[in-house]
Amino acid sequence: MSPDIIEREVLRRKTFAIIAHPDAGKTTLTEKLLLYGGAIQLAGAVKAKKEGKSATSDWMAMEKERGISITSAALQFEYKNSILNLLDTPGHEDFSEDTYRTLMAADTAVMVLDAGKGVEPQTIKLFRVCRDRGIPIITFINKMDRPTKDLYALLDEIEKVLGIKAVPDVWPLGTGFDFKGVYDLRDQQLYLFDRTPGGKQKAVFRMAGPNDPSLDEQFDSEIVSAFREQIDLVENGIGQVDKNNFLLGKETPVYFGSAVNNFGIELFLNKFLELAPGPDHIPLRDGNYLDPINAPFSAFVFKVQANMNKAHRDRIAFLRICSGVFERGLNVNHNRLDKPVKLSSSFAFFGQDRNTVDTAYPGDIIGLVNPGTYKIGDVLSTGNTPPLRPLPSFAPELFATISCKDTLQLKSFKKGLDQLAEEGILHLFTSRTIGGGVPIIGAMGKLQFEVFQRRLKDEYGAETSIHILPYGISRWVKKADRSQIPSNANLVEDLFGNMALLFDTEWDMNYFHKNNEGIELLDNPPLED
Repeated sequence: MSPDIIEREVLRRKTFAIIAHPDAGKTTLTEKLLLYGGAIQLAGAVKAKKEGKSATSDWMAMEKERGISITSAALQFEYKNSILNLLDTPGHEDFSEDTYRTLMAADTAVMVLDAGKGVEPQTIKLFRVCRDRGIPIITFINKMDRPTKDLYALLDEIEKVLGIKAVPDVWPLGTGFDFKGVYDLRDQQLYLFDRTPGGKQKAVFRMAGPNDPSLDEQFDSEIVSAFREQIDLVENGIGQVDKNNFLLGKETPVYFGSAVNNFGIELFLNKFLELAPGPDHIPLRDGNYLDPINAPFSAFVFKVQANMNKAHRDRIAFLRICSGVFERGLNVNHNRLDKPVKLSSSFAFFGQDRNTVDTAYPGDIIGLVNPGTYKIGDVLSTGNTPPLRPLPSFAPELFATISCKDTLQLKSFKKGLDQLAEEGILHLFTSRTIGGGVPIIGAMGKLQFEVFQRRLKDEYGAETSIHILPYGISRWVKKADRSQIPSNANLVEDLFGNMALLFDTEWDMNYFHKNNEGIELLDNPPLED
């Protein structure tokens, strides 16, 4: 395929993830972007208690029941001749490791803040990952139709806590119950919105200038007067969005709205298309970037998911296309296995629905049926393996032994352990000294244990028991250091043969390090192993 065709398709693509603290409205915003993008015609309530409906991107039973996102879903839709690849990441902090890896597949991040709460702890963690990856960030301040913080205090909080300049690209008319619309600071248009029942249809909007006399007739004079003063302060005191500074990560454009009521969503989506970069900055280990157009085909696995659809009962490896063109049936080199593989069973996903993909371009996310060939972090390419930056892996902080209650379910239990551990949401360990040979699972949060047990039951028919272990810290060690590790140390081995030590407290870890200075304790599995 000619470079001109590839370039044209690359320029059409916008690949982005939405990040937020739990309950900031991430899943609702995801669904409303799909609504305005024409991917769905009617938005359903995302909270389980509302009519029992769930967001389009959520498919797991627990997600539907709790109204939260636990897994990462990849959704593609077309809007105004652009192809948008939306990575809907878990909002719950217990699943942050899956979110971190998914961010590695994104070119832009949309940071959702609750207007009444501002910058929250999970937001800070995810922001730091984006900054490390060099991902530019667009901010959407949600829930403007509820009580909010002072808007200037919100902007100041973003700058002080996150260390990035916050530059409004729109400004709200009123807040809370008096929130009536947003003013486009660049186009100098005021968009007024009407509420729609349940936020299920696109909100109607009318346009007027900020000095339109009809504003004084329609709305309270104090609201209109304050709005005009604020516009003057923002225009003269902060200035307009600088796209270069945004792409360099020096500033974040800020938008206001209410996802649940469709206030400001369509305007935000249009602005996103203007600002968001294309898929042209996949970082390499040497600090340079991969050329998506002229380099041979390459892609990396950032997620593995089992049992997405009960009708198929297969495992899916999600690929981010980095360079070149994917064509179904393509023969590629598999970096970890060091052998050629044929990419034949390829799909695009929309929730549980799947469609065969024949061709895909840089920025696209595709799924491959995975018979055990692919693992998180694998790189596939038709030329030399590009030196992509490795995906992050984090040492778990909670540990438990897990056992099967019924010996008749043991085969299903073992199968479920192996397949779900491949997803990388939690870590599976074995040990000769801990738990009497029973499998050990490590996680970042307790909800991961609940989900793991639930999925073993629902998807593999295995009832399990979990016993929490006292350890709170783990560190990886190099295999070369194994002979130096004391026999009384809490040594475990993960699914991929990596060795780790478990400690009760930080004091225990420091005491071990003081008495075993020759053993290096690592936050991540050693690459050379």
